[in-house]
Amino acid sequence: MFINKLTDALQCFYNNPWLISDFFAPLPPQTWRIWGFKLIYNYKQTSKMPAKIRLQRFGKKGYAYYHIVVADARAPRDGKFIEKIGNYNPNTNPATIEIDRDRAMEWLKNGAQPTDTTRAILSYKGVLYRYHLTKGVTKGVLTQEAADEKFAAWENEKLSKITNKATNLADAKRQDVKTRLADEAKVREARAKAVQDKMAAANAPAPAEGDAAEATRGEEAPAEGN
Repeated sequence: MFINKLTDALQCFYNNPWLISDFFAPLPPQTWRIWGFKLIYNYKQTSKMPAKIRLQRFGKKGYAYYHIVVADARAPRDGKFIEKIGNYNPNTNPATIEIDRDRAMEWLKNGAQPTDTTRAILSYKGVLYRYHLTKGVTKGVLTQEAADEKFAAWENEKLSKITNKATNLADAKRQDVKTRLADEAKVREARAKAVQDKMAAANAPAPAEGDAAEATRGEEAPAEGN
């Protein structure tokens, strides 16, 4: 009850600043000016504090994934939130993003401010572009049909880019596997050849004893003649 009355009083002061002088009349002028305008400033900052569209972390260390949530700007990062509007998994390539565009648009219209990361996500998913087109329709710059056509063209182009990227990544992965298999085959061949050479050397016949003795005498004969 007291909080409601205080809120009503602050709202009254905010709408009618001249009432401050009457309310703080018993105080010196400098004091009531400072206190009065501090009350108005604090009320303005807190009562119009926008909601934040941000990420809420889940998962283990080194493999985190995130929920895209709308939360009070004063709440801790992983604390309570107002509404969950999507998921973001950066561990895949390309990253996996699921978002409710309609709810994100509604929150943007209501003044919710995205963080830098979520702004990039919303831009990637076309939410910010759609919001821009919606503002153009509201101002009369575009018709709804033209805005829908522009967004459909953008969405098709974006989908084509994502598909091409996924195809290129898959091709690069297959080529990498093929190269590694070829390198492993060369290593196995080299090892097999080394084993064969070693076995051939071990199975080679030893020289006969008579031939060895004759070869030794042949080497010693010139020495005796000298």
